[in-house]
Order: sequence, then structure tokens, then C-alpha cells
Amino acid sequence: MQGLTVRYGDLVAVRDVSFTAEAGMVTAVLGPNGAGKTSTIEVCEGYRTASSGTVRVLGLDPAKHQRQLGERIGVMLQEGGVYPSARVLDTVRHYCTLYGKGADAAQLVEQVGLTARAGATWRRLSGGEQQRLSLALAMAAKPEVAFLDEPTSGVDVNGRDTIRGIVRDLAASGCAVVLATHELDEAERLADRVIIFDQGQVIADGTLAELRKGHDEIRFRSDPHLDLTALAASIGMVASQVGADEYVIDAPPHPKLMAQLTTWLAEQGHPLTDLRAGGQRLEDVFRRLTARDGGDA
Repeated sequence: MQGLTVRYGDLVAVRDVSFTAEAGMVTAVLGPNGAGKTSTIEVCEGYRTASSGTVRVLGLDPAKHQRQLGERIGVMLQEGGVYPSARVLDTVRHYCTLYGKGADAAQLVEQVGLTARAGATWRRLSGGEQQRLSLALAMAAKPEVAFLDEPTSGVDVNGRDTIRGIVRDLAASGCAVVLATHELDEAERLADRVIIFDQGQVIADGTLAELRKGHDEIRFRSDPHLDLTALAASIGMVASQVGADEYVIDAPPHPKLMAQLTTWLAEQGHPLTDLRAGGQRLEDVFRRLTARDGGDA
């Protein structure tokens, strides 16, 4: 897309947005509530009309060629979209027939871990099971592009592992996966590229390594009440307390500094219960980029 703008009356929900999601990659679209993510993706899916700008999906204009695109893309909604009394296997079978791509309904149901619930109705499924069924419906298209909205919302740990594997397999098959999520841990595990929205604009676009560049840190857990003044005097760096027992040093993890830190903790009789060093977590990158004066976004 180039210069995408979406307006609702006087409200500009998306302002001059440009980015590309490539085949064979997982592109995560992130941002605070109301940042413009959903409006942008709905334009890509052909469900909303752009006020201005150019959008192409598989070379086609979603607004003019929604029918042709509908045969080649898979869409996973965050919620709803299925008749309450529709049964799992019947619904997936119906979608497979509509797309006519040769997808096997029973195999898709097994792939998302719902074989034991194949005869259950939508209304009888848990929130996580509904998410997995929605993913199966998106895969019925054997999509070249897949738009996935909060795919792991409400899903248990085992279900998340299943969905992660499916998403990675989709990308490995050459599908362009566009993943909209508030689950930053999921995005960090899955994304090849990250697009961060804020106030209707793209404020960051790059790989995780690119977004983390220049923001190395050492993050560790120990006793809740460390003498940070004494620690700074010993290692020559200031540590900030960011949780009850969690601390961050904004510095690259040089071996000498790491050795000084662990030696000081040992000499003072403090435990080291967790230690991570290197680029910031995606959550910290997100907070840094979307923070506003007066508090977090």
C-alpha cells in the first residue's frame, strides 16, 4: 500500500500509511487500541473503502476485485462470523466446498486440534476453540495471503503451540501472513517483520533486529530491595528497578560487565533468578515507540 488514508466523517483513522507484506513471511501489525490497524486490514480485505491512496493485494485492487481476491485469500476474524448452531466439521466442509481448492475438511479440523469437537456447534465451543475453528475456515481457501486477527486470543498453551505451527507452515508454503495482534509475545515468536501503528500512522516498520538496534539491555531478577547505588559503584553502570524483583541495565551485554554484575550479586549474597541480555523484548520496543507524555499509550 502507498499513502493509504481512511476517514470516518471528520475523523482520520488512517493517515498516509505505506508498507508491504511479502510472500513467505509473517508480518505482524501492532498498535494500541484505535491506532488504525483494523481499518487498514479491512481495506486490504476489501471490506472497507480507502478515502485515498493505493492498495494492491496479489496485484489486485481489493475494492474493485473483491470477488477474485476472495478466492485467493483467507480471513480469520477475531470473533463471530459463524452461525451459532453450525457444527464444526459441517462448517469447515461447507467452506472447503465453496472455495473448491481441494482442501480436506476432516484434515483441517484435525490440524487445528478440534477432531474431538467435530460435532459440536459454534455456540458450544470455548473462546479458544472458536479461534481455532476460525483459523481452519481461513485455511480452507489454501490462501496465497492470510489475514489473521488475534489468532491466539483466549487459546490455551497447547492450542497456542498448534496455531504457531500452522502460521509458520503457512508462511513456509509461500503464503503472505498478515497477523494483527495485541499479544506481543506471540508477535515476537512468529513475526519476520513488524509494523507498529500509533494514532493512525506507521511509526515503525522493520525486522525485530532492526527495531531493537541500538537498544541492547541486561535484564535480571534478584532480591526485591537491591542497593542500586552500591551496584552502580561496583559495575560502573546504573540499574533501574522495573518490577518487584526485576532490574534493567541499558547497556550491551559485554562479558566484563556481565561478570561484574554476577560477582557483585554473589558477594552480597543475592540470588540471580533470571538473566536475559541483548536486544530489547518486543514489548519494550513497543512501549518505547508508543509512549506519550503523561503516561503510556
